[in-house]
Amino acid sequence: MTRKDPYLAFCFKVTIDGVPAAYFKSVGGLSFETEVVEYREGGENNSTHKLIGATKWKNIILKRGFGSNELIQWREQWVMPTGPGPGMRKGGTIEQMAPDGKKVLATWTWQKGWPVKWELSELDASKSEVSIETLEIAHEGLSCTKA
Repeated sequence: MTRKDPYLAFCFKVTIDGVPAAYFKSVGGLSFETEVVEYREGGENNSTHKLIGATKWKNIILKRGFGSNELIQWREQWVMPTGPGPGMRKGGTIEQMAPDGKKVLATWTWQKGWPVKWELSELDASKSEVSIETLEIAHEGLSCTKA
């Protein structure tokens, strides 16, 4: 019998279409939920049917040390578009890697993402911490494949 250990959460890679590769401190929001629609059938008073409703995906939240400007530039394209409409929607992947960083164990892929929020951590002269930028991405679908 082959032993299947759970994957380790510290080894992952994020790729956003058209943005140079970047290393992130954390990734959140890999979650989706399907609504339950309750339907009461006429004449049936002691139970309800549970039907499938719309599926909702949480926003993806990426955090990394602030030092380059690709993510904030993408956000600024949405806030102050230079063309006829908002900035470009982008797809991307989050790959969970083996501890040696050579093998992909699982891949989450999102479609039609756009930056809904960008934030920089508090600047505080009394602390010696790295500035952390946070980017929140709304999207229209998240799928997962395992290697």
